[in-house]
Amino acid sequence: MQMESKQAALLNGLALAYMGDGIYEVYVREHLLVAGDTKPNELHRKAKRYVSAENQADVMDWLLAEERLSADEEIYFKRGRNSKSKTKAKNASHRAYSYSTGFEAMIGWLYLTNQLDRLQELVRQCLMWIDEREMRE
Repeated sequence: MQMESKQAALLNGLALAYMGDGIYEVYVREHLLVAGDTKPNELHRKAKRYVSAENQADVMDWLLAEERLSADEEIYFKRGRNSKSKTKAKNASHRAYSYSTGFEAMIGWLYLTNQLDRLQELVRQCLMWIDEREMRE
């Protein structure tokens, strides 16, 4: 599905994050299957490393510090980060929850505007960063 940039620009941060959450989850699942993980309980446990609000916030800190985002990507991250949600973070700080919402909004915007090469590149970098961090710890 492709959305005109103008249409995506009209979506609020939470709508973009809603889409981005699902898209990122698909990439995480594919990453785990390609790595050879096939047991459902193990897949679920490992997927949580990538999709937790804390880890998504850490990834955003890294992306921002390394200046890996375009100006537009930062705009949509901030749109998601600054969104006022009626739900509260269950197992994350307010900051981590807002940063992960921003991360997901950026992913959703890239997907909806059909910037799939950039989306794949960015998600690949994020997944690799999480994997490398896990090995260091």
